[in-house]
Amino acid sequence: MCPRCHTVLYDTPYCSINGMLAICLAALLLYFPANLLPVMELQFFGSVRTTTVFGGAAALLEQGFPVVGVAVMVAAVIAPGLLILSILSQILLVKYALHTTWGPRLLKLLLTQQSLLTELSMLEIYLISFLVSAFQLSEHADIYFGIGTFCFSMLFLSALFLLREYNQQHMWSFLDDK
Repeated sequence: MCPRCHTVLYDTPYCSINGMLAICLAALLLYFPANLLPVMELQFFGSVRTTTVFGGAAALLEQGFPVVGVAVMVAAVIAPGLLILSILSQILLVKYALHTTWGPRLLKLLLTQQSLLTELSMLEIYLISFLVSAFQLSEHADIYFGIGTFCFSMLFLSALFLLREYNQQHMWSFLDDK
């Protein structure tokens, strides 16, 4: 900001479009192993059980808890994937397709849905539930975290950094510049 006239001299998000693209690709690479690899192994009196994030949500649906199963499926599996894909699509549209006839319309559609996807994605709640359940079950069974827990934790951190660097007003400004 200019000290004399208080005009903004340079305004940009914390991270460039290319930086957000790198974080977004890292999150996308972590998304599949985080949801499909075992997150927890439970050993109880010789019985060994493993579960994945996707498998846990499906088990809730099968065991007669449809509301909880759908909530877990949406908050931990579907919404984070759609959020990452939405931001990736926005970045690619800004970089390569704003000059087309369909690019600005698609970018506008994605930007209008961004707030909903951000609110539906609750990776932190699911990560905390891993830790709480492990703590509560640790007296009764042996609990081992799998590679899926690591991938899910890294997915959470990459999504956290991505949302920290993402600036919706800045993305809208690309439409205004067009």
